[in-house]
Amino acid sequence: MIVYGSSLSPFVRKVLVFIAEKGLSARHQVIGIQDQSPEFRACSPLGKMPGFSDGAFRLADSTAICHYLERRYPMPALFPSIAEEYGRMVWFEELADTVLVPAMGKVFFNLVVKPRFLKQEPDMAVVDKALADELPPLYDYLEGQVAGPFLVGSTLTLADIAVAIPFINLEIAERPLDTRRWPTLGRYVAGVVGRPSFSGISDRPAAA
Repeated sequence: MIVYGSSLSPFVRKVLVFIAEKGLSARHQVIGIQDQSPEFRACSPLGKMPGFSDGAFRLADSTAICHYLERRYPMPALFPSIAEEYGRMVWFEELADTVLVPAMGKVFFNLVVKPRFLKQEPDMAVVDKALADELPPLYDYLEGQVAGPFLVGSTLTLADIAVAIPFINLEIAERPLDTRRWPTLGRYVAGVVGRPSFSGISDRPAAA
């Protein structure tokens, strides 16, 4: 298996962690934004990270890749078998992908990507708005949803991977979660990102 992309992308990191939690191995092919290599574009025709191949099979989009991996390599299960829990897993992953990551991405893009990679000045008004207005309601919601080490059921699922991973980008941007204000969420995120599956993934700008 090959995963194409930068682990600074939460979506790439999601796939890498999912593979590690499955006990599988994959080569991480680090690429830059809008990479034009034929191998990557064969996997991702829109040029978005991640791209993925498993032998001759190619696929893009982190959600599609994780669904493929769960069906192709069912054990250990990272999707719940109970219908209600499966529905909640889908909801939390969707929340992470479409709301949490974009809001946190405004912080990360302006404080990390712009100055370090694009050599541009950050838009601090965008950063401040995200931190003051957009992210706190999401944190409040998640604080009320966490009732244990996992969001859904009694074992790790794709929901936990998707929700916890973007908090790493805030750490890199030096705007981490205020664990005094959201202590339950803080303990939850620390527990998930502290798993061994996260440890072998390079997520620092210098290594990207």
